[in-house]
Amino acid sequence: MSLCAAGPAAQDFISAASLSHAVWRATQMATHRADAVASGHAALDPELPDGGWPKSALIELLPQQCGIGEMRLLRPALASIAQSRRIALVQPPHAPQIAAWAGWGLPAERLLWVKADRSADALWSVEQILRNGSCGALVFWQTHIRPEALRRLHLAAQAGDAVFWLLRPLAGAQDASPAPLRLALRPARAGIDIHIIKRRGPVREDSLFIPLALPAATIPFNPSSVRSSHHAPVDRHAPAAIASRNPASALV
Repeated sequence: MSLCAAGPAAQDFISAASLSHAVWRATQMATHRADAVASGHAALDPELPDGGWPKSALIELLPQQCGIGEMRLLRPALASIAQSRRIALVQPPHAPQIAAWAGWGLPAERLLWVKADRSADALWSVEQILRNGSCGALVFWQTHIRPEALRRLHLAAQAGDAVFWLLRPLAGAQDASPAPLRLALRPARAGIDIHIIKRRGPVREDSLFIPLALPAATIPFNPSSVRSSHHAPVDRHAPAAIASRNPASALV
């Protein structure tokens, strides 16, 4: 029997059946149109769509406070991306420490640090980086951000193929966001607790603990390599404190 003879109802049924693979059900973990980068944490990957950090999407990380292990959480993914592409850090709360970056095995020449005086300039920089495809990953810190700015960032992320993390305070978890993946981060002993606020998949009520071991020294200390000194130590006064000032925007 031909499709035309089957009638409209049969045609609708056949069309729906042929698209069943493209229909996302809320009880299933969704897949994204782009590839994902493995998080490097065995307990976290199964909880993320496509088994890793999705590309071409806005990912919100909302830590309780800065420095609780959020960068160690991202370290395996950053190390993977940095092998072939650059990584952009925009408006980090502290200046990047190149020695620590190299100690993690990340090439210093792959790092792009963007600092701007105004939030509008930082947002513009993020949009340009996401759209022009110059970086494989982008980490953006922002304390306050408007809903319309979030929508623009999400659209810019979809225009490229970078992994894009936006870090902002945990208080922002109450705000609506177009980000398809939102994670709340809280400190925990020897690791970090992750609460999945939003994802394209089933709801997870309990938090997820991710162990974060402190990175071991890449070069072991060898006492025999230290030359003994025949000179007496000399006390030196610390230099005068430099007056605080607001540096101009810089791209390093």
